[in-house]
Amino acid sequence: MNARDKAIIADIERFRYLTRDDIADLYFGHTRHPITQTNLVLKRLRRDGYVKCSTERRKYVYYAADRKLKAESQKVAHFLAIAEFYKRIRADEEPRVFEVEPKLGGKGRPEPDAFAIWKGAPWFAEIQRSTYTERQMAEKLNRYEAYYNSGEWEQAPWQPANKRIFPYVWIIGAGRYDVGKRPYRVYQASVDEMLAKIKR
Repeated sequence: MNARDKAIIADIERFRYLTRDDIADLYFGHTRHPITQTNLVLKRLRRDGYVKCSTERRKYVYYAADRKLKAESQKVAHFLAIAEFYKRIRADEEPRVFEVEPKLGGKGRPEPDAFAIWKGAPWFAEIQRSTYTERQMAEKLNRYEAYYNSGEWEQAPWQPANKRIFPYVWIIGAGRYDVGKRPYRVYQASVDEMLAKIKR
């Protein structure tokens, strides 16, 4: 197994589920025939027992063979949306860190879909595939506020040595919400809208 194979398997484990096209974009976009190359590699990884494939969707979905994941989990589309978000920001600049569903503590702590260090700043991404009620969104943001007030985030290993930074909370996707006054910054924008803000 070569280094690229290992990297593909690591990304399938990190994102939980990836389509063939996701893998083609991430690893074979520079080749003349990215889909053909991707198919050859995935066929070999399946044959050798490293990945499994769900063929129930229009686009086949790949997941790690040694993970206890269901081929038809309700969360497949959720994880594919996180991968799509990663690809969109990566197209502009490779994130220094990108974690899928990082654990920030126990009950009552926020549960971001992703944590990234991108464009020199830390981000908690909330990728919304459906519209929340104002109350649901307030509860979500209140968990971030409790986490902010706890100060636990100051001990994160990615924090710069000379100052402490609370990540921006970035809501992407369905719905626009009244986020109220928060002690941390909240953005509601698509990736294109965010890039336009940053480049102003």
